[in-house]
Amino acid sequence: MADALAHLVVDGNEALEFKLVRETEDIEDDDTTFGPDMCHQVFGENENIFGYTDLRIKLFYSAASLQTYLGISYSDKIDPKNSAGLKPDDVEGALQKVLAPGYVTNIDRFVSMLKKDRQFKPHGVLVQKFTTVNRDGGETQNFEVYYCETATPGFLAFHERLQTFLLWYVDAASFIDVDDDQWAFFTVFEKYRSSEGELRYAVSAYATVYRYYAYPRHIRPRISQVLTLPPYRKMGICANLLQAIYSHFLLHSEVVDITVEDPSDDFQRIRDYVDAKYCETLSAYQPSKLTQGFSAEMANQARNKLRINKKQARRVYEILRLKNTNLSDKAAYLDYRLDVKNRLNAPFQKKKLEMKKLQKVLKPEEYAAAISTTGLAETHARLSGQYLALEDEYRRIIHRMQQD
Repeated sequence: MADALAHLVVDGNEALEFKLVRETEDIEDDDTTFGPDMCHQVFGENENIFGYTDLRIKLFYSAASLQTYLGISYSDKIDPKNSAGLKPDDVEGALQKVLAPGYVTNIDRFVSMLKKDRQFKPHGVLVQKFTTVNRDGGETQNFEVYYCETATPGFLAFHERLQTFLLWYVDAASFIDVDDDQWAFFTVFEKYRSSEGELRYAVSAYATVYRYYAYPRHIRPRISQVLTLPPYRKMGICANLLQAIYSHFLLHSEVVDITVEDPSDDFQRIRDYVDAKYCETLSAYQPSKLTQGFSAEMANQARNKLRINKKQARRVYEILRLKNTNLSDKAAYLDYRLDVKNRLNAPFQKKKLEMKKLQKVLKPEEYAAAISTTGLAETHARLSGQYLALEDEYRRIIHRMQQD
């Protein structure tokens, strides 16, 4: 039975297609189509959809205001009467739970809604402008970053549509509680001219930041969600967005430092690049001081001038010291490796001290069991592996810095 129904099981990632539609012509243009990175947060852990032949799910958004079209098509679907009661998955029902209200299923209605984008203006306050070259290495593209809060007129309805992208591109994503007024939002738009020469906007990326209270009268902003939409990836947009966030909060004296909630590897790499570029200009991070090891002066300057927290300041120090280390100088390179390995090894040294204290109060067999469960047998090879992976990450960041 299972084999006979295998042709009715499709990969949701292959069935889905997205567009950011600027002009009516984009609807039929395959070059404007992009796919999801994942769909398990909508269609279940195995990401399969059952019951259809030739299933296609179209999620089209107008490029500026994100008016949404949902189109579901297939050549055939399973009939419960002829398949022992087996029913096809409720595709629209699953999507209806996550899409913002007001989406349409009629393509002509969607085309008429595209006209709204002609009058669209970004919500909030313009905080930064930047330009970048498109991924094909051709024309320069112009971008603007806007700052919003939950009280910004009209923004929450727009954000309700924008946040739906998280489910397809950010693992373990969840929609934020917009009733909490401590949320802040930074949205990036491409500013371009239409085929008629009109100035238009297209959503490119966005970030959410939660402004945590810090005693006695301070705040500690934490970057929560960051997403660059697929058509705009690998253009340096996320780095510019992060710089805009820093620039905004640097103007506020009550900000202690800026943190990041559970950063992905890709975002951490961008964060390292931006922070290293900034810290490279500080006196505490000049080459002559880097060889002396991480210092309180480095931590203080990073926090006071750039709002970078101590843990990240230490990481930036390691990146910049590697950048300024002559790898042909065996002694200098060895000093660098030992410095980083000592930092990596610190948690295990702490565990060893704790176990020595336990050894005095535990029976020999209890102590042996405790050692086996606490991971104190951390090997030299494992530490070396950690270091090599870290140095590889640092080299990628340094390479990007040198490309600027």
